[in-house]
Amino acid sequence: MKKKIKIGNWVTFKADIEQTGKVVAIKGSGRYAMLTLSSDDTYGFDGDYLNGETVVEMEAKRCWLFEDESYEC
Repeated sequence: MKKKIKIGNWVTFKADIEQTGKVVAIKGSGRYAMLTLSSDDTYGFDGDYLNGETVVEMEAKRCWLFEDESYEC
């Protein structure tokens, strides 16, 4: 059974490398929803594609729930 992604969940996605972001907003629904993700790192997300951005929009279909929901920074 698939779990629904909700605001406040941590999700993992791959943009150059696998990284994790906190869902702060959701636009739309289903696989084609757009998730607004926030980085917990003061230097932002890694890689050439996101290059230090602290907030990004990512398609839900490119994200999966972070397996350890107890993850905190």
